Amino acid sequence: MDDITDPANLPRRKLSREERRLQLIEATISVIAENGFARTTLGEVARRAGLSHGLANFHFESKEKLLAATLDHLSDEYRANWQAALAVAGPHPADRIAALIAADFAPVICTPDRLAAWCAFWGEAQSRPLYQAHCGSNDAEYQRLLDGLCRELLALGGYPGDAVRMARVLRVTTEGVWLDLMTMQAPYDRDEALATVWAVAAAFFPRHFGPEGRLTV
Repeated sequence: MDDITDPANLPRRKLSREERRLQLIEATISVIAENGFARTTLGEVARRAGLSHGLANFHFESKEKLLAATLDHLSDEYRANWQAALAVAGPHPADRIAALIAADFAPVICTPDRLAAWCAFWGEAQSRPLYQAHCGSNDAEYQRLLDGLCRELLALGGYPGDAVRMARVLRVTTEGVWLDLMTMQAPYDRDEALATVWAVAAAFFPRHFGPEGRLTV
């Protein structure tokens, strides 16, 4: 017989406060993906998490606070993902651009529920001020980094073009294929989405990128 005093056998109600918050945030991502931003409710999130409405209200007090916490979680997760990719990339700007591109299609980030949640926060008018308040600085940091890497690669490779515009095209291409992937009848899979972004990188930097990503030169 199991020893009920063993921590491994304690009921799930013994989860820590932070674990409960994360449980509710993950449920929120799932509910947004299924119901959309406007039709997500605190009650439905609690039900999806297998918790009482009162417990959800205890942790977040309102739908608005829950949505803000969910957006913070997604933003922090996204930033940690690309920073981890850069940490193991080589020093060459092409290696670092490749790391940023590939990071956007990592399985932990590029999931149907997460893509749908991101698109909901981007696309619905009522969420735009919330998005800008919680993600604007992270977006600006990422864009400055990508601008700088494109500028370095232009100089090293002797390529023509405008680094800021190239970085912008890489970013909006990624966002565009994310939008494609979140449709109910996605026209292609994650590998093809990544290959689409590699094709753009190859068009700008043909000696450093090809159809399958970074070229060795």
